[in-house]
Amino acid sequence: QVQLVESGGGLVQAGGSLRLSCAASGSIFRIRSMGWYRQPPGKQRELVAGITNGGITNYADSVKGRFTISRDYPKNTWNLQMNNLKPEDTAVYYCNLDTYTTTVWGQGTQVTVSS
Repeated sequence: QVQLVESGGGLVQAGGSLRLSCAASGSIFRIRSMGWYRQPPGKQRELVAGITNGGITNYADSVKGRFTISRDYPKNTWNLQMNNLKPEDTAVYYCNLDTYTTTVWGQGTQVTVSS
């Protein structure tokens, strides 16, 4: 059974930076993509950034130029570097692993950006 563990959330002032990490454990086969989603208070979960098995990245328009997703396949880890954070980035952030047979979610980590 695949499990994802996130780390790196916290409280930061606007303009600051945080780095989220996600580590996958278990039997992992045929990865399609790794990604990060977020759910702001009272809103639906939304895609923040994703990276395919081939290394193609995509970002939500609201984070382009500020956030960077990266991965380390041999270690089955991926990260989200978040720079120039804004109060509207406040949310619970979830990492996601999508394979050809299953989709797995992390437990979520809180990111709070104060103005």
